[in-house]
Amino acid sequence: VQLQACGGGLVQAGGSLRLSCTASGRAFSRYSVAWFRQTPGKEREFVAADVIQNRHKYYADSVKGRFTISRDSAKNTIDLQMNNLKPEDTAVYYCGAGRPIISEISNPMGYGYWGQGTLVTVSS
Repeated sequence: VQLQACGGGLVQAGGSLRLSCTASGRAFSRYSVAWFRQTPGKEREFVAADVIQNRHKYYADSVKGRFTISRDSAKNTIDLQMNNLKPEDTAVYYCGAGRPIISEISNPMGYGYWGQGTLVTVSS
């Protein structure tokens, strides 16, 4: 599975952005997909996941109610709609695909495939 992320950019606090990750390769529909983010000097942080085992969506507490993950299996895309953005959301965002166990969906080690990252900058 190859992943290609896009949609990052500069936005003012309170604004919105939509990230998109396009997947190519076989059996994409059999993978859980997730978005993580990373800032310099910090570990990759879980943002949201669409889990294939139970078809549930999970969110980090910091983005719950503001971000929405969605999957379009026909188009092989994973989108992250980000609303009411805050300066602390500034990071490089990565999409990932894999088969982590449900208790480990927030662990980046559970995802074997990654996109190249797209930068989101939120100004105050």
